[in-house]
Amino acid sequence: MRLARSWFPAALLAFSFLAPAVVHAQSAPVPYGAPVASDVAKKAASAALAEGRKNGWYVAAAVVDTGGVLVYFERIEGTQNGSTETAIEKARTSAAFRRPSKVFEDVVASGKVNYLKLPGTIPIEGGTPLVVDGKIVGAIGVSGATSAQDGVCAKAGADALAAK
Repeated sequence: MRLARSWFPAALLAFSFLAPAVVHAQSAPVPYGAPVASDVAKKAASAALAEGRKNGWYVAAAVVDTGGVLVYFERIEGTQNGSTETAIEKARTSAAFRRPSKVFEDVVASGKVNYLKLPGTIPIEGGTPLVVDGKIVGAIGVSGATSAQDGVCAKAGADALAAK
């Protein structure tokens, strides 16, 4: 019995240092709301494509609902074909995990390549959740330029909804 008690204070001390990290990691996420309506999806995609046109970037924009189902898609004429599926996957990543796809890009870039095998993710910037009235209604994904440029366009799409 004495052996069992000797490890207890050390374990309690160790767990007390971990508690703030665990609480922080499990903070309440932005909740899901009703799925994005097609007119709202078109507004977000239009803003993203306008940002692309303004900068001379050939991009595609896809909007999915909270379940990852495609609601709206559009691309600038001349955008590479491969950007279609990539934009959709970026949006699905953001909707499923309630965060920008850049989060996964940063984790992989830091050397944690096991995240490459995380189902339902594409670790490339350009996917952003769409938040309306404090709830995630879907996500937008943009592809066709550099990942950072795609992120700028996706942010413009998300911001168009936040501005109302």
